[in-house]
Amino acid sequence: MKTIEVVAAIIFDEQGRIFTTQRGYGEWKDWWEFPGGKMEAGETPQQALRREIHEELDAEIEIGPLLRTIDYDYPDFHLTMHCFRCTLATDRLTLLEHEAAKWLAPSELHSVRWLPADEQIIDILSTYGYNH
Repeated sequence: MKTIEVVAAIIFDEQGRIFTTQRGYGEWKDWWEFPGGKMEAGETPQQALRREIHEELDAEIEIGPLLRTIDYDYPDFHLTMHCFRCTLATDRLTLLEHEAAKWLAPSELHSVRWLPADEQIIDILSTYGYNH
């Protein structure tokens, strides 16, 4: 089975809310995910995350610690997703690839339909405090 390695930004704001995005394309259209994407050859996870956030949101981020690496088997491939705690380094976000976005409090994360791999970290984040 093919393995795809991706990075995801768990972006927190000053109120402790988490930025979430909704896919506007493909098999998983309308499902929610954390922004990020595939690592390219020779990139570190942090380099990939900076590039992906710039491409998807026209924004810059501060990358904090790795929160969790998720492994998930989709029907056609194995996904390894490195999830980093992040904050915005710019004042605005512009959706360039997603259909919609929301800032959700950790307790509100279960209010949207997550991609299966992203769902693996929701239980951890739903009890996550801003001070972590």
